Amino acid sequence: MSGQNPVIPNAESIAASARAAAKGRGIPPVHLWNPPHCGDLDIRIARDGTWFYMGTPIGRPELVRLFSTILRKDGDSYVLVTPVEKVGITVDDAPFVAVDFEVEGSGQAQALTFTTNVADTVKAGPDAPIRIERDPKTGEPSPYVRIRANLDALIDRKSFYRLVDIGTSEIYQGKDWFGVWSGGQFFPIIPSAELSQ
Repeated sequence: MSGQNPVIPNAESIAASARAAAKGRGIPPVHLWNPPHCGDLDIRIARDGTWFYMGTPIGRPELVRLFSTILRKDGDSYVLVTPVEKVGITVDDAPFVAVDFEVEGSGQAQALTFTTNVADTVKAGPDAPIRIERDPKTGEPSPYVRIRANLDALIDRKSFYRLVDIGTSEIYQGKDWFGVWSGGQFFPIIPSAELSQ
């Protein structure tokens, strides 16, 4: 047995490793990294997109952005991963929040480009689908858009209302649905029959 003590990961060490791996190249190739799991960090992403470390909001947007670039979903768990370590974190709902979107074109040629709270952008389409989950008790919708590799953004309320404003009714899987087009694909929001209820 060597005399080395195991290294206990912390936010600073993860941030330093992430900076070294990123080197200003955008989103690192976290899907290629398979370091050992080093435990969990007391980092939590709240439903509104706020990142907390040890119960305190992380007030530096550049640090939140850095952490967001090394976020990965392994099965049902969320991890921050670098080439040398992987740590588990807690995500209350989705790791990102879509805070705005731009519309280009109309009808089936329409394209919706979403922007997240950490400055990611994605054009909704087959590789970045929009989905709606409804609370089984209240029927309240929770809309999401895929940002990258199994990581979703909760679409904020104002953006969801804007989606509803530009929505249209279409036949989808043999039924009449109200939804939106983007990237050549129709994304259902609610059965059209429920709009008048």
